[in-house]
Amino acid sequence: MDLAWSDADRAFRDEVLAFLDAELTPDLRARGRAMTSVYADHATGMAWQKKLHARGWVAPAWPREFGGAGWSVVQRYIWAREAALAGAPPVSPMGIGMCGPVLIGHGTKAQQDRFLPPMLSGKHFWCQGYSEPGSGSDLASLQMSAVEDGDDFVCNGHKLWTTHAHEANWIFCLVRTSREAIPQQGITFLLIDMTTPGVEVKPILMLSGEHIQNDVFFTNVRVPRANVVGRVGEGWTVAKYLMQFERGG
Repeated sequence: MDLAWSDADRAFRDEVLAFLDAELTPDLRARGRAMTSVYADHATGMAWQKKLHARGWVAPAWPREFGGAGWSVVQRYIWAREAALAGAPPVSPMGIGMCGPVLIGHGTKAQQDRFLPPMLSGKHFWCQGYSEPGSGSDLASLQMSAVEDGDDFVCNGHKLWTTHAHEANWIFCLVRTSREAIPQQGITFLLIDMTTPGVEVKPILMLSGEHIQNDVFFTNVRVPRANVVGRVGEGWTVAKYLMQFERGG
């Protein structure tokens, strides 16, 4: 097997290095290298995302028709390696790396048109609403309810350890829309605007004093049925699809 870089690969690497040299400022490098978490602080991540978006490189693995770079696996490896060596801060993965691929794979055309462009630009900043008190590794036991009321769902419940919920204006949640004999059934994948009345975020401070994670409480939060990704009651299937991106990048 020939593992040598092709001429095109080497040319792409040179393009990546030139971009990093031009756009990755000493301040961004310093802040990227000073990270104490797998996540950059919000201001740093958004500053870097703005530069990547302007170049069309914010979503390396997305197809071009959805605003992504459409890179090959080799190109994505070259980018990831050189960006890491240069000390570039990461882009928050909850939108670009998780919810975006789910919308590309399971969302409607209307949802893709509505949510993907502001996800790429950073206008929408996402967090993930999965874990609950008593439902951590046993995610299928989640209890946050979503009851149909006309064209809406009325949501009540509590999400826990929600990274960057205090910065986010959107959250993708797993909610329980029915109770079935098999707990994985009756779960729905729902997109919720964090500015909706009834959403309350409370900080969870680390021993270091850093504020990364949060409790999120939902009290009679009305969410349009149009914000369901996939089918009602089949959110577990959507969540399993998301998992390959969350774990595999």
